[in-house]
Amino acid sequence: MGLDFSHTDAQWSYGGFHRFRTAIAAHEGIDLNQMHGFARLADDTPKLSWDTVTTPLKPLLNHSDCDGELTPDECRQVAPRLREVIDAVWPEDCYDRQSGLELADGMEAAAAAGVPLQFC
Repeated sequence: MGLDFSHTDAQWSYGGFHRFRTAIAAHEGIDLNQMHGFARLADDTPKLSWDTVTTPLKPLLNHSDCDGELTPDECRQVAPRLREVIDAVWPEDCYDRQSGLELADGMEAAAAAGVPLQFC
């Protein structure tokens, strides 16, 4: 069981997708585990707000890992930066690199069709 998307064959286990997004976020200077919605901190520890995040990857990073969608505009915003980060973070023969590039392809396909990319 894991996470699939419309418009692409990219898929991860839920844990694998969390690790993928954690690595992307770290490259952008974000500790994903400190962010609201992801933090696994004591209840009295403040979580960081997404309002301060400016990376084009924000719609992908601040998203449920098991359902929902990215709009065509969000896909157009995320895909180019996702490709840049993937090139900087993962070597050529890495699963996350290949799946991440497939995800970017799916985002571009969904955006070109004018429909959302579904998380399923």
